[in-house]
Amino acid sequence: MSLTFRPTRPVGVVALTATRAVPTAAPAGARPGFATAVAALDLAVLLLAFVAAHLVRFPGELPVGSAAAGWMEFVVAPAIVLVWMTLLSTFRTRNARIAGVGNEEYRRLVLASLVAGASVAIVAYAVQLDLARGYVAIAFPLGLALLVAERKVVRTVLARRRGRGERLQDVLLVGDAEDVRYVGRRIAATPVAGYRVAGVVTDCLAIGSTVELGGACSSVVGGIDDVLDRAQAGGVSAVVVAGAIRGGHERLRRLGWQLEEHGVELVVSSPLADIAAGRVHERPVDGLPLMHVETPDYRRRFGKRLLDVVGAGLGLVLLAPVFAVIAVVIRLDDRGPVFFRQTRVGRGGQDFPILKFRTMCVDAEARMAALEASNEGAGPLFKMRDDPRVTRVGAFLRKTSLDELPQLWNVLKGSMSLVGPRPALPKEVAVYEDFADRRLLVTPGITGLWQVSGRSDLDWAEGVRLDLHYVENWSFLHDIVILARTIPSVLRSRGAY
Repeated sequence: MSLTFRPTRPVGVVALTATRAVPTAAPAGARPGFATAVAALDLAVLLLAFVAAHLVRFPGELPVGSAAAGWMEFVVAPAIVLVWMTLLSTFRTRNARIAGVGNEEYRRLVLASLVAGASVAIVAYAVQLDLARGYVAIAFPLGLALLVAERKVVRTVLARRRGRGERLQDVLLVGDAEDVRYVGRRIAATPVAGYRVAGVVTDCLAIGSTVELGGACSSVVGGIDDVLDRAQAGGVSAVVVAGAIRGGHERLRRLGWQLEEHGVELVVSSPLADIAAGRVHERPVDGLPLMHVETPDYRRRFGKRLLDVVGAGLGLVLLAPVFAVIAVVIRLDDRGPVFFRQTRVGRGGQDFPILKFRTMCVDAEARMAALEASNEGAGPLFKMRDDPRVTRVGAFLRKTSLDELPQLWNVLKGSMSLVGPRPALPKEVAVYEDFADRRLLVTPGITGLWQVSGRSDLDWAEGVRLDLHYVENWSFLHDIVILARTIPSVLRSRGAY
């Protein structure tokens, strides 16, 4: 095994694992029987898909023991399911290391299903097997859809259990104090990834001292020279190297070999901060895998703008009755104006008036100074969970995010997008530092990563980080995923106040 990463600063943990020679604790929180249980569910949904396809394509037919239409499909279906199940195993779609987090599981699932469909088509053509095209056209898309839905359910259940501290993989965190704290906080903040820090190994802190890792705490159990001994004594299943360690890449390489002999995985944090995998390409140079990072494209994208125009236009037309009802209710509540306009900073630092339904009393701005002592917001933001300026109707509009609907007009005009960074106030932009102004490279959005990740519950630094992540790693598919996640986020009302 050759490990040639030479990280300079850590971010989220990415797996770089040694080949395990000895059985050890199940990875990523899985337990014996996890893959078997998922395989049973896969089999059930595939059988359901083919039965449904037969009932739809050949309604009322009973092919067993007869020459009725559909008998060939009935006989061949079990073989197709067997091939599909085999390919799901071959592509390692049930690997516990990819369970519950990331897109790799879904990518393998789709790839295995496409290969299954292609294989059946090739074999049917080669042996002149007369399968009804309508039957195949129903069975395969339905089977894939059910597989994806089933894996989503499994992920949801696994995420909830990991959130309760169950099915987590105990790891040893190794590196300098700053690197350890950084990676440890990210691990603690993302239990769905399946890791739990069982101990810290560093030369920078005294053995026995406590390290705060974002709400969780862990003790220093040894120095860098003690990694192997501490890993064996602690019974951990993986060692996470957070940043560079004394001895450089050669030391890391040998550590990987030593851990492999004892059945312990080696995981190395990436030095690339919030860079999506799609922007990173490996270029091998004499056995050294150099990571080439593509420069982000900040230009206006035609597909994104088309989605904005179509989405905003349809939204304004279809939601017109809702707008009318909300407007009437606001007027009846306190006789004040229906809409609230406020200056925000958009793409390129250009000011624009954002439009919302009014949720506060008409003299809200004048009363802000008297409430400064009760400010619960992070950074330059002013937030109160029980803001006395919010009207009765406004509280409901905020909880349901209906107050944001008029921003569809901003989207149609082009000053906002359906998805993007949170539209910033001028006073926020005035205190930007450390490249936070890169949020202004793209058009702000009605929703975004900040919306689906907690909104007002996020602290200032985390909100900025999420916005920068979106700016750096935009993709059309990413926008679609965020839009889909917005609906359950709004229904949960998390951080909406």
